[in-house]
Amino acid sequence: MKVISQGGAGRETIEIKMNIAICDDESRIRESIHSVLTEAFPETKIREFDSGSALLQAAKEGYQPDIAALDIAMEGMDGMETAKRLREFTDTIVIFITGRKEQVFQAFDVRAFHYLLKPVENEKLISVMADAVEAVKKNKNLPKYMLVKTAGGFRKVNLEDILYAESEGRKVILHLKQEVLEFYEKMEELEQKLGEGFYRCHRGFLVSLAQIRGYDSTSISMSNGEQIFLAKRKYGEFVQTYCRFLQENDR
Repeated sequence: MKVISQGGAGRETIEIKMNIAICDDESRIRESIHSVLTEAFPETKIREFDSGSALLQAAKEGYQPDIAALDIAMEGMDGMETAKRLREFTDTIVIFITGRKEQVFQAFDVRAFHYLLKPVENEKLISVMADAVEAVKKNKNLPKYMLVKTAGGFRKVNLEDILYAESEGRKVILHLKQEVLEFYEKMEELEQKLGEGFYRCHRGFLVSLAQIRGYDSTSISMSNGEQIFLAKRKYGEFVQTYCRFLQENDR
């Protein structure tokens, strides 16, 4: 599976290996899910685990599942505990496939992507897994850095280090966690480069959604304590965008 990752000076093609883990103590169930997913998603690599402890051990040894389909009622460590521990050191998308409908609310505590009840229909399984695969691809396809031309030459800037950008005449002032950079560029062009993880809250400001700590009707509080103007006409759209960002990234 190939995706295009954008940097400021060009585009590069990178290979994504999508890993799906199936964890259930019933071999019949594992094999059935494996068969359905292999046919529907031939580009993925699927591994089976007969216990939560086996999955966790593999993850600790370097296995990185992008998506984990977990049963809840397993002998030994159950699926809920497995998901909680997996969350401690991975960003794995968790989908519960279980016969226990009464634990659906507990699934929210471990930020489960979906909760499917056995016996699950193949079409439903494929539909939910397709959404999860797209979520993984979207995350991996996000630009990780950009190049900016400053007075001292080109600089590689990690997007995670950006707090916000502001315009000053023909210049952009880029506020990073540890420094401030100034360079010539239109805010519209910068907005396109940075993509969905950033929001134009005012004609003169562009903020990182990941660095927001709070907001009211007129301003946005950033992680460094600074207050950024929020245009009145932008308020409704901003709230929707920010809430959607939190939902998509709270995994």
